[in-house]
Amino acid sequence: MIRSSRMRYLHAPWRMEYIGAPDQPGCLFCRVREESPDRDRENLVVRVDDDALLMLNRFPYNSGHVMIAPRAHVGTLADLDDEAGMAVTRLTRETLRVLGEVLHPHGFNVGSNIGRAAGAGIPDHVHEHIVPRWDGDTNFMPVLGEVKVINEHLTRTWEALHGAFGTR
Repeated sequence: MIRSSRMRYLHAPWRMEYIGAPDQPGCLFCRVREESPDRDRENLVVRVDDDALLMLNRFPYNSGHVMIAPRAHVGTLADLDDEAGMAVTRLTRETLRVLGEVLHPHGFNVGSNIGRAAGAGIPDHVHEHIVPRWDGDTNFMPVLGEVKVINEHLTRTWEALHGAFGTR
C-alpha cells in the first residue's frame, strides 16, 4: 500500500482528558462498583446488580460496546463459582435484549479476552464484551484511513441504556 506523505488529521477533542491521564489505582470494575451512583454517568456504569456490573467501554469498537463483570475479582471464567457465572449470564442475556431494543443492531459479538496475551486490558478481573454489529459497519475507514468511526457520543449511548435498564 502506498501512503501519501501528506499529514491527515482526525479531530476528537473530547478524548484529550484521557491522553496521558494517570492510571487510577486498583481494578476498574471493583472501583466503579463501590463509587457513588452519582458518578455512574461519569464512570459509564449502566447497571449494578448484587453479583454483576454493566458498563460502557470507554474505547468502544462500535456504539453500544459494553462490558459485564462479576463482583468476584478473578481473572478467568473458570474461577467463578456457579452463582457468579449465572449472574454474568443473566446480565448478558438482559443486555442483549436491551441493546436490541434500544440500538437495533443486526447482530452481536459476545466474548471474553482471558489473559493479557488474549487481549485482556484488565486481565485480573474477567469480563464479557458485547459489541453490537450492523450490516456494513466495517467500511473503508479502518482499512484505508486506519480510523474507526463511532457514530454516537458515549454519554448519549449511556443515557439511552441507563434509561432502559433503570437505576442501580
